[in-house]
Amino acid sequence: MAESAIQIRRRGSGADPHIVVIGAGFTGLAAAYQLTSLGMSVTVLEGDAEVGGLAGSFEVNGEQLERFYHHWFATDSHIMQLVGELGGEHNIIYRPTRTGMYFAKNLFNLSTPLDVLRFKPLRYADRIRLAALVLRARAVKDWKQLESLTAEQWLSQLGGEAVYKIVWEPLLRGKFGSHAPDISAVWFWNKLKLRGGSRNRRGNEVLAYYRGGFAALAQRLAAEITARGGEIRTGAAASALLVDGNRVTGVKTAREVIEADAVIATPALPIIADLLRPHVPADYVDRLCKIQYLANVCVVLDLDRSLSKTYWLNVNDPGFPFVAVIEHTNFEPTETYGGRHIVYLSKYLAESDPLYAMSDAQMLDYSLPHLQRMFPDFARSWILASHVWRARFAQPIVLRGYRDLIPSAETALEGFYIATMAQIYPEDRGTNYAVREGRAIARRVCERMRRSQSAPAQTGPD
Repeated sequence: MAESAIQIRRRGSGADPHIVVIGAGFTGLAAAYQLTSLGMSVTVLEGDAEVGGLAGSFEVNGEQLERFYHHWFATDSHIMQLVGELGGEHNIIYRPTRTGMYFAKNLFNLSTPLDVLRFKPLRYADRIRLAALVLRARAVKDWKQLESLTAEQWLSQLGGEAVYKIVWEPLLRGKFGSHAPDISAVWFWNKLKLRGGSRNRRGNEVLAYYRGGFAALAQRLAAEITARGGEIRTGAAASALLVDGNRVTGVKTAREVIEADAVIATPALPIIADLLRPHVPADYVDRLCKIQYLANVCVVLDLDRSLSKTYWLNVNDPGFPFVAVIEHTNFEPTETYGGRHIVYLSKYLAESDPLYAMSDAQMLDYSLPHLQRMFPDFARSWILASHVWRARFAQPIVLRGYRDLIPSAETALEGFYIATMAQIYPEDRGTNYAVREGRAIARRVCERMRRSQSAPAQTGPD
């Protein structure tokens, strides 16, 4: 678009400070919500057609469904608090779920401690070690003591070689591929802590979902932001920054230039690095790019019948290309989707992997023989519809020494702040931590701006 056709939106004289938030995932929406509650003027820019980010949705039989599987743990306090503030507690649904494992061409239920003791691929002594491992992992309070260890080292120490080889190594390799031997013990500790803390008295894992899907919550949050005077502009990707000296003064999209007193960026670090590249030293941009990401391909199937009774099926078979088979309708009832059974097949991979470049039809054709191997009765005729979704920056790769790579929220460009899923260590990505970080960065920016406004003006010598 020609420069003359770009609209310039200027700050009004004497108006409240104006903040531009880049990204309308849960981090960006939480930041905008917090800023409006603190009296700031806010504009949210989102390149997609809808809000929600990786929790965005699509329609299945008239109902919204997440493109990438989502749930909450019972301990996810930050998102629960936000839902309460929005008056939506009645929309939170808690349900016990069933977890399993596919190993050596068999399905095993691993939902309760008793199931662990019945897990036949391990000798009985190793089953005891597996159960004890989970308890010992949950007892770790100071995660910093694990930072020098890989997940392989730590899990082998806790449970022994057999437990590691049969239970944990296939999961690490299924998710992280060639990076698996170097994944930090801290990352795995957090996973065990989360799942262990979300169990009821009987030992069953209890997870939570939002009535109408996560998209309904994202839309409710967006509505609250606009009701408070904020603006959310979808289909409006940030393409460049406006900079005066070493201070950001606005953001440019394909259609307009939006002036700003500060900018909060929430996309993945490589995207932020591209925005900053023309304005900051090269070594700073290089540091932002040190954290690597995996992409994700998610095949979603609408079936006319169920595959199994398990919600979350971990795949411990190196020949199976997906790390998990998630049967969503063993969590949220089929009635929500007009009787359809919803199954997610999740694959983490490098962007350069040929699978990532496959067309939707090719990806489906590739997937079905593997699914038929796992479920011999499965037939293509069961499929009512299929969908394939891709995310380039789905999972930061958390290696040993990860803490040293995390960039500060304040950047080399004055007034430009970042809050991303790569910065929430020792926790891993998720809407709960997105909300926590979004609100935290909003409070930080607001405090800085008010401190700056109240500082006495600098004058020259008499």
